[in-house]
Amino acid sequence: MGASGWIGVDLDGTLARYDGWTGQYSIGAPVPRMVERVREWLQQGVEVRIFTARVSTGLRNLDGSEFDLEGIRKAIEDWCERHVGQRLPVTCQKDYAMLELWDDRAVQVIPNTGERVVPE
Repeated sequence: MGASGWIGVDLDGTLARYDGWTGQYSIGAPVPRMVERVREWLQQGVEVRIFTARVSTGLRNLDGSEFDLEGIRKAIEDWCERHVGQRLPVTCQKDYAMLELWDDRAVQVIPNTGERVVPE
């Protein structure tokens, strides 16, 4: 990668299968190609963080109770240890050190133009 910083990897639908919401602690099976990519980055010394809305403040369950953010974070860290081989930092915030974001919902734009990198 060259520059110091971190790569953000979305959890649901990118690193782990997502077939619909089944609960705040439920995480799908690993996506093999993405897990291998993350392992390669880690072997190269690149910092990788899980970038997920699951740890956003103010989220509520269907019954109105607040999400258990620490429990969710631990479930994600445990999942990473089991499938990636180590616990990864979990965040819902980007900063200026983020090099890339791998996400199933992102649309990349050409800087300062508003145009999609991949034409519509």
